[in-house]
Amino acid sequence: MPKINPALGYEAILDRVLLTEEQLQSRISELATQISRDYAGMDLLLICILRGGVVFLSDLMRKLTIPHHIDFMAVSSYGVGARTNSGKPRIVLDLNTDIRGRYVLLVEDIVDSGITLDHVLRLLQTREPASLDVCVLLNKADRRVVHIPTRYVGFSIPNEFVFGYGLDIDELYRNLPFVGVVKQEYQ
Repeated sequence: MPKINPALGYEAILDRVLLTEEQLQSRISELATQISRDYAGMDLLLICILRGGVVFLSDLMRKLTIPHHIDFMAVSSYGVGARTNSGKPRIVLDLNTDIRGRYVLLVEDIVDSGITLDHVLRLLQTREPASLDVCVLLNKADRRVVHIPTRYVGFSIPNEFVFGYGLDIDELYRNLPFVGVVKQEYQ
């Protein structure tokens, strides 16, 4: 696979736009309405998995109509420059918040194999939250190795290498307002 040349711009690696900015924002509004209804009157804590989930979290939390707290975790499952999951997740940054007795909603950008998210969910469950649910923007079920119970799903997508809207390719293009499919030669 060729190295990404950022000087060429994202257009050089974009095969096609999978989800437009309008589609993303519309669905996130729907998710926020549902979450606001489901967690009304509860002490909701949103936990974002960095780095990819931060764009989704930012838009989602601004659309929630209920009070909530946020915290962050960073989990590494890819080596430097790798484009495939190593299968051995490790916590790089842990929570600052005690989640015992809290209503926790884990906010994630994408779930494919499920290995990383399964690791995080098992760890968080040992900390005795009142509830622990998952909100994922993109669900790539065809790649699932481990079952992940997802309460909220933005979009189910095919098994394609995607980037944009928080998702990177070689740590680039997280800032794009859409989700695009990477050209085959860059995968």
